[in-house]
Parts: sequence; C-alpha cells; structure tokens
Amino acid sequence: MQKIFDELNSLDKRCYEEFALTEDILMEHAANAMSLHIQENYQDKKTILIVCGSGNNGADGIALARLLYKKYKINLYLSSQPKSKMAILQYKRVQLLGINTIDTLEESDIVIDCIFGSGLNRALDKNSIKLIEQLNSFDSVKISCDIPSGINSDGQVEDNAFFADTTITMGALKTSLYTDVSKDYVGNVIVANLALSREIYEVDTDKYLLEEKDIILPFRNKKNTHKGSYGHLNVVVGCKKGAGIIAAKAAFGFGAGLVSVVSHEDLDLPYHIMQSHFLSENCSAIGIGMGLGKYELNEVKEILSKEIPTIIDADLFYEDVILDVLHKDVVLTPHPKEFCALLKLCDIANINIDTLQANRFLYVEKFTNKYPNVILLLKGANVIIANDKTMYINPLGSSILSKGGSGDVLSGLIASLLAQRYKPLDAAIHASLAHTLAASKYKKNDYSLIPSDLVEEVKKL
Repeated sequence: MQKIFDELNSLDKRCYEEFALTEDILMEHAANAMSLHIQENYQDKKTILIVCGSGNNGADGIALARLLYKKYKINLYLSSQPKSKMAILQYKRVQLLGINTIDTLEESDIVIDCIFGSGLNRALDKNSIKLIEQLNSFDSVKISCDIPSGINSDGQVEDNAFFADTTITMGALKTSLYTDVSKDYVGNVIVANLALSREIYEVDTDKYLLEEKDIILPFRNKKNTHKGSYGHLNVVVGCKKGAGIIAAKAAFGFGAGLVSVVSHEDLDLPYHIMQSHFLSENCSAIGIGMGLGKYELNEVKEILSKEIPTIIDADLFYEDVILDVLHKDVVLTPHPKEFCALLKLCDIANINIDTLQANRFLYVEKFTNKYPNVILLLKGANVIIANDKTMYINPLGSSILSKGGSGDVLSGLIASLLAQRYKPLDAAIHASLAHTLAASKYKKNDYSLIPSDLVEEVKKL
C-alpha cells in the first residue's frame, strides 16, 4: 500500500525548510532517477528525443539531457523558451556542455515528455495540442516526467494528452494519476525519490494506493472447524434472477461455508446453493440489490433493518429505502450511474455521469463526509473504496471486467468475506483486489470473459 497526495508543493517546501535542501538538489535527483531508469531498461536504444516546456517540468528534461549526453544521441527540443528560474539555469548548463537543441521533431527510439507537469491548470493551446498529437504518432518508447502532458492538476483531460508507456512521477504518487481518465495515459507509474527516502519525504495522508501484495485471502488455517465456522450468506434474488445467482456462486467459491438464496419462487440452482423464502436464522451476512428489480419494498425494509453485515448493490440505489441504512457500516457498490442516483437521493448533488467521472474523488468525499459509517466502493477503471475520511484506490482492474455479471461477482466476493466475519472495509478492499487480480490472470481473449470464468480465476488466487 502506497500513499497518495493531492499536491506535493507543501512536501517540497518542507524539504527546503526542515532539511536545508534546495530546489536544485531535488531537481538533480529527479533527473537522475529518470536517467537511471532509462539506462537500466533501454540499453539497446540509441536515440532519445526530450521535449521540454518552459517551466520546471521542462527543467527536469533539460537536466536529463545533460545526464544522458554522450551515452545516447540526445535530441533536445524546446517547445518554448525556458522561463522558470530552474529552467533557465538548467538550459545554461547544457549550453556550456555543448548540447544543442533541434528545431524540428525527429522520431527517436525513446520520447521523453517534459512539456507540462502536474500543476497544469489551463486548457492546452493549439500548438501544444498539435505537438502532443505528433509525439503520440511516433512509434517510440514513451516516457512522461511527473505526469503525462495534457492531464491537468485534477486528473482531467480537456483536449488531448501524451500516451506514456511509463510515467516517472516525482517525490510521491499524485491523485491526478489515478482518475479514470488518466488510466489510458499514464502507463506504468514509478516514483522517483527526491534527495530523501519516501519514508521521510512523505507525510500523513488520507489516500492510499492498493497493491497486489495487500490482499488477504480467506485461507483456512484452523483444522477444527465446520461449515458454520465460515458463515452463512443469504443473497436476496429478485426478478433478474441471474445476477443474484452469479453473486451466490461467487460467494461460495470464495470461502463462505453456506450460501442460501432468498426468493419466493423456485429456482434452478447448483446443488451446493440452498434456497429459502426468508432469511435464514443463522444468517451471518446479506447480499441484496443485484438484479432485485421491483421487489416488495416493505420486505426489503424488513431485511435491511436486521443488524447483520450487508452489502447493497444495483437497483436499491434508486430507492428511498436505502436512506434508512446509511447510518450503518453497510457496504455500497454502485457504478457511476447508480452513484449519481444515490447522490440525488441523499440531497448531495444532482449531477450527470460526465460530471461525476470528472470529479470522482470530490463526490466520494462529499458522500462519505455525510455518511461516515458507510463503506463506499465506486466502480470504475480505478476503483475507489472510501470510509469516513480515508480513500483506497485499486488500480489493478482492466476492461476485461467491462461485462455484464462482473459486478455481481464482486458483490458475491464481498458478501462472502462479510459472512466469514471480515470487517466491512476489509471485505470491500480484499474482495476488490481478488476481483481485479482474477481478471488479470484470465488468459483467453480479453473480450471473452464470462462470470463463471472470473469465479474460476478467483479460486486459483
């Protein structure tokens, strides 16, 4: 698990004030980190095009040109003349070394994007858009310094952005790297240390990046157990029966000792899934909402009134009855459209999906500020899991999961861990990691996944 920050200016300032470091020292470490990455990974490449803007991101690139000079053929291109104090200084250094700039872009083995950094707070001008489009057209290894140019400080892309294979971000991870929009541009993200270890450079935060190593699977370490030791999950099945049945199958495959579906009509179920018309007496967790449709709301209200760990998904985000449980530590798993409906129900915001997607962290924060007990899992290219003031980002998902039924599998995984007495926040985190990691291990064509494939991959983790 790594820390994420909304801004790093305060962290840099702390380096200057508390540790007597300078902007120049931090920049040299930034450039050196990029240089080492290139030399360690691209010894077979011969030519490097470094494209620099007028500010400190450009200064990083100019310093990089100096460090790589003579080791590679360096093509240094200035998209505009150096303006910041450090850019002017770094440019003077490369001139004294005899490094010349080029006037015309040349396709090279490696392209380094140092045009804009993470502080971009305006729309790109026509020349910048044209420049980025040309760089994107090159058949080169593409590396961005700090953040791909065109992604602004809020992680939004207004016109276009540089498509990086690797982003070497400076000092610490930034929230803007983990918006859904950014995911197509950032590639593999690497953090460059700036004259201090990250343990010293970084301070406390309320945002964290989840990693594969963070997962805690429900392995059975005790020998003296029985099926009841691993909980009895009840999944409420509504008019779209498949969704609830998928969730039930996923839950059983993820370790729940017993799984019953609650339905008033007879269902064709696998032999290991039980059926009941009402909640079981020994029910240890509830999954509800998946394919629920127009279920009797009084019955839903009665189910939700139980003091039993509960995950809520899908159709219930459009019903007022959900407001009755938002004081509890329930797990909610909406996709963006459902979250917009929930925000409206809660009188937080009346927005469309585009507005939400451009400001995901903002609206998650608004919701969890109002309902600090709820565990919210907002689905997306980068999953956000939030509780009270803290957010966790799962960046491990892929478009493989963009299929009907994938969300029902996730609901079943979370419900299974709730039944096995995981704390609700832990259940959401570890089920989300299992869900995305299972998809990443699917070996067939990325368009071909069906829910049962995903469950099978979960079993192999």
